[in-house]
Amino acid sequence: MQRHGIGQQPPDKMVPAATGARVVPLVSAEAEGRAFWRMRLRQVRTMVRQALAQARLRLVLIALLSLLLWFALYGLAVEGFAFLAQAIPGDLREETEEAVFGMFFMALFAMLVFSSAILLYSSLFRGRDVPLLLSLPARVERVFLHKFQESILLASWAFVLLGSPMLLAYGKVAEAPGHYYLFMVPFLVAFTYVPSALGAIACLLVVYWVPNGRALMIALGALVVVAGVAAISWSMAFYPSSDLLTPDWFQDMLGRLQFAQHRLLPSWWLSAGLLDSAAGEWAESVLFLVLMISNAMFLRLVAMWAAGGIYRRAYDRLSGSQGSGRLRWATWMDQAVHGLTAWLPAQIRLFIVKDLRLFRRDPVQWSQLLIFFGLLALYFVNIRRFRYDRYYAGWVNMVSFLNVSVVGLLMSTFTTRFIFPMISLESRRFWVLGLLPVRRERILWAKFVFAVGASILPCSALVLLSDVMLRVPPLVLASHQLTCLVLCCGLAGIAVGLGARMPNLREDSPAKIAAGFGGTLNLVISTLYIVAVVLLTAVPCHFYQGAHNPRFVRFVAQYLGESLDTVLRLWLWVGTAASFVLGAIATALPLRIGFRAFRRLEF
Repeated sequence: MQRHGIGQQPPDKMVPAATGARVVPLVSAEAEGRAFWRMRLRQVRTMVRQALAQARLRLVLIALLSLLLWFALYGLAVEGFAFLAQAIPGDLREETEEAVFGMFFMALFAMLVFSSAILLYSSLFRGRDVPLLLSLPARVERVFLHKFQESILLASWAFVLLGSPMLLAYGKVAEAPGHYYLFMVPFLVAFTYVPSALGAIACLLVVYWVPNGRALMIALGALVVVAGVAAISWSMAFYPSSDLLTPDWFQDMLGRLQFAQHRLLPSWWLSAGLLDSAAGEWAESVLFLVLMISNAMFLRLVAMWAAGGIYRRAYDRLSGSQGSGRLRWATWMDQAVHGLTAWLPAQIRLFIVKDLRLFRRDPVQWSQLLIFFGLLALYFVNIRRFRYDRYYAGWVNMVSFLNVSVVGLLMSTFTTRFIFPMISLESRRFWVLGLLPVRRERILWAKFVFAVGASILPCSALVLLSDVMLRVPPLVLASHQLTCLVLCCGLAGIAVGLGARMPNLREDSPAKIAAGFGGTLNLVISTLYIVAVVLLTAVPCHFYQGAHNPRFVRFVAQYLGESLDTVLRLWLWVGTAASFVLGAIATALPLRIGFRAFRRLEF
């Protein structure tokens, strides 16, 4: 069949084939686009009806939590910009605002590149509807554009949720004119297209090259990791520190953020255009808006051109690649897991290795975790830039426990997204497992051990890195490590137990299983569990650290007398013991419920 480009019109007459049949030409690009938009509208209507009928609780929770987060960010942004307006003079305040906007949008730009690439890989090369779409008499560019628009929508909602409260807060504090709010929407839409298109191009090129150049890609990835570790080590060893909230600290901070003001960065175009609009310079703002829109359209065309040239070949290569045998590093990983789990029964060890292989063979899963852990590690490494522990010891303790809470929330996302659906995904191959002489409880035990092992190592390492950079006392560091152990065991038990009690055997998408009622309930219970455990360990530890403050001692001496240190130490041990009891209950009770339901489950 003769195919035509996006802008090329098909012939008016049907061309007779050699067999005597007539080949129907492709419809015009405009008609093809309208057909895909009608299909999209039908899909959206169906998804909305299904969500309202089957997942009302999830929708209500998502809406309430999103609104709570939005208003919290808006309130913090208003207070922050009001503080800048009062505490910093005019020229220096403008420089500070430019640095804040540039750094914020540059970070979101990088996150959008990675998230759009991951989402496009999942939809372009793993989507269940892709074989059907590629078999239709439609242009390859149109299929790519259809998936590209979906990825933009999915990747940009977090950008809008995080970016809109800061922009609206700045407009309120700066008393921006009306056209500032009008320019905000096209600026954000055009900006979203730029990193999404770059992520799409990177996704196509990587998938096109990986089947035949896997060793090269692994070598490049290892080189990037080594370079990053070397840069971080050099920065930690030779970068000078300064006291917090001093003129030297402030000038040093602005100097470190100057790289976000490079004129070739789209994030600088966005921040400069919005700041000019808020200042009343609408002509300069229009120039930046035109620059952003033109680059967005150009990169969109480049991405479509790349898709027309290599998408189908990349899809065929990925679908037909058999590999060159087992990778040596994968064999070493399996052997290491076998060695570390030598104390477990052989059946459980085999199931753990099987789950590990399935996990590492899905780039959509491990790439998301790698990005989140990388961002947290980058934050923890840079947290020790200033000697704020001299005068702000209470802040150090509070920030350290907030870091533990953030890592715990990341672990709850991991268990909800990847561990909870594991039982449901076994339904398609359970006929094989059912033929094995294995008790069903051992399948759940294997998934529990896998979840704990996969979460305790990065969780403890991140918290240890945070504590080392903050230079917390050894007692607090040991308390944090125990908290990580309690959190990982409890979160794994909740995810495995609820996954066995509330499986979804009709769905084969982990994302949809995690987004259902069971996954939502698992996330809510996990969040409440994290809050309870952190409060049991953080509050007594915070007061114990504050006991050495003379003001605190004088304040409570009239109630506790000379036994202040003894009472606080007892409170610390009681809180730690209570967290262990709560962790044991959160681990054992869901697993017991899951065992009972899994034994009666019919596949």
